[in-house]
Amino acid sequence: MVKANSYSSQIDKSTLLEQHTVLVKRIAYHLLARLPASVLVDDLIQSGMIGLFEAANNFDNSKGASFETFAGIRIRGAMLDEMRRGDWTPRSVHKNSRMISEAIKQLESQLGRDVSDVEVAEKLDISLNHYHHILSEVSSGKILGIDDLGVSEYTIKTNDDSLSNDPYQSIEQSAFKTGLAQCIKSLPEREALVLSLYYDEELNLKEIGEVLEVSESRVSQIHSQAMHRLKARMQSWQS
Repeated sequence: MVKANSYSSQIDKSTLLEQHTVLVKRIAYHLLARLPASVLVDDLIQSGMIGLFEAANNFDNSKGASFETFAGIRIRGAMLDEMRRGDWTPRSVHKNSRMISEAIKQLESQLGRDVSDVEVAEKLDISLNHYHHILSEVSSGKILGIDDLGVSEYTIKTNDDSLSNDPYQSIEQSAFKTGLAQCIKSLPEREALVLSLYYDEELNLKEIGEVLEVSESRVSQIHSQAMHRLKARMQSWQS
């Protein structure tokens, strides 16, 4: 009887893997649009298949989450982990990213309001063009996103199924999600809109540019500054 159950379990896992291979490819191509040209889709798919295999081994349908939701998070996480292990970002880019977040934090603490890109550039004693160049460099050099705040970007979604497999994580991320939502609402309107289109609507930078009638590079800069502003305001969650 035990052998029969074991065999049945193996069949179920094989079926899950076969049925969701297309999910791995879909996530890989979606991520590829956000990554530098040096990243190969085959590498993403390979990492994603490992994530799918782990999801099939660890999935518990009694927790309430659908397998596709659970697997999607594991697949994407496996891809991002692989990208971070092979981090192509120069140290100078990481340094500049921390510098921008700290400048925004200091200025907003002093002034008690949103600060403009002009004010941040002045604080850093660099030209506005140079500041925009740094924002673009940070954005293209790595995935600067919700993940950098310490949690999955799925916490920005309205569907909470992804948290059902871990009660403690559900409580922790629910509190984070509330704080994050408040911070996003407090962002300058254009920055909040870019984040909404990027994470909620899952548009890529080019598509967002068409909506806002600005260049793709400008969208990248707005997104980068929005994330630095959020990072500065959410530092208490990262300590």
